[in-house]
Amino acid sequence: MTDSLRADFLLDEAVVFLNHGSFGACPRPVFEAYQRWQLELERQPVEFLGRRHQPLMDAARAALAAYLNAAVDELVFVPNATIGVNLVARSIRWQPGDEILTSDHEYGAVDKTWQFVAERGGARIVRQTLPIPLQDPAQVVEALWAGVTPRTKVIALSHITSPTALRLPVAEICQRAREAGILTVIDGAHAPGQIDLDLQAIGADFYTGNCHKWLCAPKGSAFLVARSEHHVWLDPLVTSWGWGIPDESFISRNQWQGTRDIAAFLTVPEAIAYQRAHDWPQRRAACEQLAHETQQRLSELIGLAPQAAPHFYNQMVAVPLPVGIDGEALKRRLYDEFRVEIPITEQGGQRHIRAALQVYNTRADADALLDALAQCL
Repeated sequence: MTDSLRADFLLDEAVVFLNHGSFGACPRPVFEAYQRWQLELERQPVEFLGRRHQPLMDAARAALAAYLNAAVDELVFVPNATIGVNLVARSIRWQPGDEILTSDHEYGAVDKTWQFVAERGGARIVRQTLPIPLQDPAQVVEALWAGVTPRTKVIALSHITSPTALRLPVAEICQRAREAGILTVIDGAHAPGQIDLDLQAIGADFYTGNCHKWLCAPKGSAFLVARSEHHVWLDPLVTSWGWGIPDESFISRNQWQGTRDIAAFLTVPEAIAYQRAHDWPQRRAACEQLAHETQQRLSELIGLAPQAAPHFYNQMVAVPLPVGIDGEALKRRLYDEFRVEIPITEQGGQRHIRAALQVYNTRADADALLDALAQCL
């Protein structure tokens, strides 16, 4: 693509923004739609929340379900993917000795969620180490499956890892787990909008993802998809008017939670439409190419190889940093001195610099990062 769509985004032009992965960024037309929903709420709150809430939320869910190839009655909106994981993890009836199988590349807040429920339910977390460097997705499947025991109750895994940006073969793992009678909970926080998603094909028992990251919807819009056979035992995180009614359902228990701003959820169809109107597959491919080039350049500058082959990465890439680097100090210096916004992540004691490139980024942004990092290192 010849243009970067930079003018459509509200980001500070003085900042080289290479951290779309943390909180996303919302294009102006989508943000304006978000504000219109908020204005409608304020003009007549009783009409909006008391009479229109359910049909509006149902319509937004239907649009998102179609985008994800998910059943609409299996999808509910949640504020973020961590809350989606919490809804599932806190509903499971744990028995002493149950095991939660996961990898050593998981997101910190989600990892804490599993620690929390494990401690209170007498369960045990089994963290499998991924065999770095990764060349074949089968390595991930076999490494994870080596941790399965007769006590494995849940496999909890990222679709795209937060600290290391690796896309993991979740469909293969979910299929194998289903055959073994093991529940799967997939944290897809970074997946919607960054990669094509077909949740029916993935076949997870539970899949949660953010719309406010790579789908570019407003902050606080995410979803949980739960297979219908599990609805009967899923407890709502908030008990409200949708619980204990004659036609109670997974949707009713979680969709109506009293007074809250639902504008971010209602704007998700606008974000989907925006991307479709701007040739997103082509733009995404251009971003991936720039991300892979940037990863190679970072690797050459730093002198350390990425943790996996290029086909494990999409628009977000990571490169290890030398041992002894003060990650917080490096991040502060990159921003304070060079106005480069980029995270320094950590996994297993290894720090990484993680670049997340969206359609507003250009090669000049990558050049600015490389120039700044060369001075810092």
